[in-house]
Amino acid sequence: MSSLLETLKKGNMSSLTAAIGNTGIAILKAIAAAMSGSGAMFASAMHSVADAINQGFVFVGSVLAERKPSPKFPVGFGRVINIFCMVAVIVVSIMAYETIKEGIHLLNHPAHSSHFWINFIVLAVAIIVDGVVWVKAMKEIVHETRAEAKGFAIFAASFKHVGRAAPPTRLVFYEDLVATLGSTLALIAVLVSTFTSVQLLDGIATILIGCLMIGVVFKVGYDNMVGLIGVAAPKAVEDKVARMILADSHVTDINKLRIIQEGRFYHVEGYIELIKGLSLADADDIKFRVRDKLLNDPDISDVILGIIEDNGVQDWNKAESRPAVTQG
Repeated sequence: MSSLLETLKKGNMSSLTAAIGNTGIAILKAIAAAMSGSGAMFASAMHSVADAINQGFVFVGSVLAERKPSPKFPVGFGRVINIFCMVAVIVVSIMAYETIKEGIHLLNHPAHSSHFWINFIVLAVAIIVDGVVWVKAMKEIVHETRAEAKGFAIFAASFKHVGRAAPPTRLVFYEDLVATLGSTLALIAVLVSTFTSVQLLDGIATILIGCLMIGVVFKVGYDNMVGLIGVAAPKAVEDKVARMILADSHVTDINKLRIIQEGRFYHVEGYIELIKGLSLADADDIKFRVRDKLLNDPDISDVILGIIEDNGVQDWNKAESRPAVTQG
């Protein structure tokens, strides 16, 4: 039992928090939509259902992705999370279709919603809860990417570094951004349709929420598709790894370097050049020292290094000499 709890703790906490929060919100929204007949509330409820299912899937995937490499799977299980995120994308696609279809129906057959205060309170709670989860995802992005940001600077830093965050954190970030915007649109639609004679805004808001969900589908779908193929690490990560390697006094150059992202981890492969005149035993010691230094980084899970004697040419500092990145 204790080992199971330890394993679950390794999962992505942002996705677990979002799943729990969205489950409660989805139930409240569904009740409010059934009582009031508000199309925008229905659309918002559908979005919350999709979010809860997705983030539950993603949490399970993030737990499985933390499994250690085995003889059968020597590079680990990092890409498992990409598979679970793709399943989540399919769920969002279905919900987006149903939401847009309902919006079109409401445009053709406008319906006056009732129970204003129920809608207002539920949507206000949804905005607060989704907003809190979104802020938590921002903080998670800053933590995962080692970005130095505090206070209001976290907002800008999260948008800047979201591409380097773990796939589940990216999914929660985008989904709760859209969820917060969607609940806000639904609240505006409820206010307008209740206090004015304009009834079309309910259908328009419903369609807009569906379109926002499609935006999440394309963004998250693309990110995880390239993750499944095998994508090169961002340049900032490559530069950090290069600095760590070159910091060793016996390393003169980096001949080749390839860094592939696996889920939220990185696999490093390369050839490093050492000073001339070293014995094979000394060269091996230096290689293992550099390897262990890289493995101490919590974002790096696997390192394969080859060693060659300094060839007298500064390969790493020449842009044209950098190795072509092979995906897959």
